[in-house]
Amino acid sequence: MSERRHHRPQFPGAKHFEAIEGDVDPATLSEAADRSASALVRGARDQADEALVARVVHLAESEGLETLAELWSAAPPDSLAGALWRLYLLRSWVYADPQTAALEFDRGRHQVPVAEVISGVVVPPGPDEVRALVDAVLSGVVVGDFADTLFRAAAFARVAAAGRVQRATEATTPPASYASDVSASRLLTLSEQLERAGRLELDGTLG
Repeated sequence: MSERRHHRPQFPGAKHFEAIEGDVDPATLSEAADRSASALVRGARDQADEALVARVVHLAESEGLETLAELWSAAPPDSLAGALWRLYLLRSWVYADPQTAALEFDRGRHQVPVAEVISGVVVPPGPDEVRALVDAVLSGVVVGDFADTLFRAAAFARVAAAGRVQRATEATTPPASYASDVSASRLLTLSEQLERAGRLELDGTLG
């Protein structure tokens, strides 16, 4: 891996994808996913600074969520690239609809004990608080323990899923309740995938 200047994380931007458009070899794309994920998580830790943390946290805005999806969304959930995709997907949901995220997290914390890894969240949380929370969680990609980052994100998703189910039980029409149940199930699956990735990271097998 080449030396990073000015502490910039190595990440392929839009020009990288323009160069491999068309009949993309899945192996080539998989390798790009693995290498970029490793550069972000494994390569930046020894040189972390506030500017680097900010760039990594806001990667979805700077590179575009579609770019991240093209690179990482096909990666299995028990891989480093797959775990990163799920972290950014969770953050993007919170930023796209912080009011709902705050409401569901607040409802969920009454149904599921808020894990200690979600310490410091303001009670009751508002839109600004949940945005700050997911940013704080995602900063762990660069600083702190990456397994802890995954566990914190998993806990957040689990609490929000419980809140979504609670909202569904209060729905006045069955279609709304059904849609919320399905959505809650997907959020819970995301939580379980992040938690498993965290365990693999602790074991040193998240590659």
